[in-house]
Amino acid sequence: MISPSIMCADFGNIREQLATMKEHGIVYLHVDIMDGTFVPNYTLGTDFCRFLKRESDIPLDIHLMITEPEKKISWFDFQPGEFVSVHHESTKNWRQALQLVRDAGAKPLAAINPPTPVSVLEDVIDLIDGVLVMTVNPGFGGQRFIEHSVNKTARLKEMIRTKGLDTLIEVDGGVNLETGKRLLEAGADVLVAGSFVFSSPDPIQTIKELKEM
Repeated sequence: MISPSIMCADFGNIREQLATMKEHGIVYLHVDIMDGTFVPNYTLGTDFCRFLKRESDIPLDIHLMITEPEKKISWFDFQPGEFVSVHHESTKNWRQALQLVRDAGAKPLAAINPPTPVSVLEDVIDLIDGVLVMTVNPGFGGQRFIEHSVNKTARLKEMIRTKGLDTLIEVDGGVNLETGKRLLEAGADVLVAGSFVFSSPDPIQTIKELKEM
């Protein structure tokens, strides 16, 4: 599955782009919520999520890059079928925050930054629907892919298999045709692609190429 990062879209033509993505079979829209504290950037928010839900019925893949997310889950009108990622590094109450996402009706994903080992997932793996593996440092699009992310994805896939789970693996950052192929071979299920898609001459053709890997 491809989850285009809407942060990188052309906001001047956002309605047309949403309609085109729906037409070409995009099943999730990745929405980066940044508070300027957890990461050094400030993007999107609750009103933008409501706008996307009004304009498109593609489920959202909401990536919370915010401090103390457990205090802010109620700000969002999460819907059944939506993914909501919560960072291990953003809270002292990770499991509580993930449970609040599930209680709100969405599918909780546990997000981990590049330096964070997959072993931290042991405490929440029973609660979540997926893991979001950051393959760049969070905060900005267009960063260089971190190479050890491939082995990290493979280790996570092995953990999931060993436990007999069907937990999804989503990867976010530096995804292109070359890195995307390697991540899929390592066990990834969902590729988040932002700059590579929306900065290309033909974003829909680029999405098609990613889906055909």
